[in-house]
Amino acid sequence: MSLPLPPARGHQESGAAPPAVPSPQPLLEAPSAAAVFLVVSILPGGEAQARSLLGELEGLARAIGFGRPEGRLSCVAGIGAAVWDRLCGGPRPALLRPFRELAGPRHRAVATPGDLLFHVRAERPDLCFALTAEIVGRLGDTAVVEDEVQTFAYFDSRNLLGFVDGTENPVGGAAADAALVGDEDPRFRGGSYAVVQKYLHEVDAWEKLSVEEQERTIGRTKLTNLEIHAPGSHVDVNTVTGADGTERRILRGAMPFGRPGHGEFGTYFIAYARDPDLTGTMLRRMYLGTEETGPDPLLDFSRAVTGTQFYVPSADFLERLEP
Repeated sequence: MSLPLPPARGHQESGAAPPAVPSPQPLLEAPSAAAVFLVVSILPGGEAQARSLLGELEGLARAIGFGRPEGRLSCVAGIGAAVWDRLCGGPRPALLRPFRELAGPRHRAVATPGDLLFHVRAERPDLCFALTAEIVGRLGDTAVVEDEVQTFAYFDSRNLLGFVDGTENPVGGAAADAALVGDEDPRFRGGSYAVVQKYLHEVDAWEKLSVEEQERTIGRTKLTNLEIHAPGSHVDVNTVTGADGTERRILRGAMPFGRPGHGEFGTYFIAYARDPDLTGTMLRRMYLGTEETGPDPLLDFSRAVTGTQFYVPSADFLERLEP
């Protein structure tokens, strides 16, 4: 199935109004108090139901959140490389590909199955639950749930290791520039690329470190969240600069999750980027190290148990999908 795609900017007929820039999905919104990350695989024969759901997704979120505007319910959907041709047909986003497993000297970033990603966000967990239940119900037995994680905001935007997360996220126009595809792939302007990983933390081992040792591992102070000079730290390893010396950024939306009674404490990592190779570079630096540093020391306390990559189409693209 091929979809009608908007013409590239600069190719409209003389005298015609310029084509509208596609509207992105709500991935640029401010962090929420609750979120659900749902990854599913679509079984053969389930393509029509998946297309129908994706095309109606914005309306479902609007209907469930109606009358509760303070809840800020929204959902971002991503499509994996393996299912793209079955669901969408036609041209493919230029950088769409599966998550690439990384095996470092001590740690491994695993690649796991997943055709569709649903990143559900709200200020109320009941709204996240209601929309997630509707998504799963509409897919029915045409999909397999590969992973479902309910997450929450923890104190003042901290992770379960006690440090503030997402400090260096770009905002405003810088966030859009970092996350949204532009004229480099004109058929898919307004989209993004998402990488998700579920990390489990060794909290007992982490808490045996002194605060100073934790800070050197992270590269920030624990109380005030100020960056410190700590070569080889998590912050240092994840800082990528361009040829002009400026830092290149992605848009992170990581959130904590856990089940204390089961000894489970984790972070669900998600990164949106206009160029997934930038996220890939950060992950390679984390797992493989660089000429100047070894692997990210935080990986001694955090283990990735999932890894998937998706293209996040514009809202306009999803609306054009038909069963």
